[in-house]
Amino acid sequence: MKFKTKLLCDRFTAIISQWPGVECIALNEAALPDTLDPYFALILDIYYNGSIPGAEERNRLYGDDVAAFETDQGNQAGTSEKPVRQTKDRFLIGDIPVRLEFKSLDMIEELVDIADSRLDMLWFIKDSGTYGFYRLAGGEILYDRNGWILGLRGKLDNLSDRFWQIMRSAHQSKMEHFLSDLGAAVIQGDDFYSLITAAGFIKSACLTLFCINRCFEPSHRAYYTQTLNLRVLPESFKGMFENFLHSDPAITMERKFSLAQLIARGIVAL
Repeated sequence: MKFKTKLLCDRFTAIISQWPGVECIALNEAALPDTLDPYFALILDIYYNGSIPGAEERNRLYGDDVAAFETDQGNQAGTSEKPVRQTKDRFLIGDIPVRLEFKSLDMIEELVDIADSRLDMLWFIKDSGTYGFYRLAGGEILYDRNGWILGLRGKLDNLSDRFWQIMRSAHQSKMEHFLSDLGAAVIQGDDFYSLITAAGFIKSACLTLFCINRCFEPSHRAYYTQTLNLRVLPESFKGMFENFLHSDPAITMERKFSLAQLIARGIVAL
């Protein structure tokens, strides 16, 4: 962790950990590069129980050097009678983008319980994917009040084969639908729809591979590297993957569709 990043982490951890109900604070991997990296952002996941101070008070508590403060508090439908909430505060400290994401313990525990032992409810998280679990399982812990997050990570480490099979089936089905749409777009000469469906296809293909390898999906900017580093991949996948992503005008949409067919066949055969 860079020195400037550590100073900001220490500062916000000291402030937020004093609020009643805050159980854990974790650092997102987006803060690991140098602050000059265009992908850099200081993102903290704050897991809490009960309530947090209001937006105006949070803004004041963060410090006088906070600029361009905005907050987004949206309902995320839960499976219980009451909706659950998560709140995102965004602002700048100098030229450093900061994002503080507050997540209710009830919401997180319910999602993990669905993945762990309530697979009949898995439809609830299939579309949203497993990126939330990726952050929960891999974030650097800056503050831990009672060891709550360690228990959740233990469950995520031991999800059943059935969980991964269901998730694979969902993403593989999407991959096949995108492949069909890509073929139709190529036949019609629809370059715009070809581009859209090609993007949907390759993302779904990567998601299927993450499930095959029992890995949670990373952030989009990490898809490329983490996909190529997966232990189980189809034969010749890396070359086909690179060619599919290549922007050389000589690689026509017809060629991309042929590559997509080969990629899909290899994945389905795993």
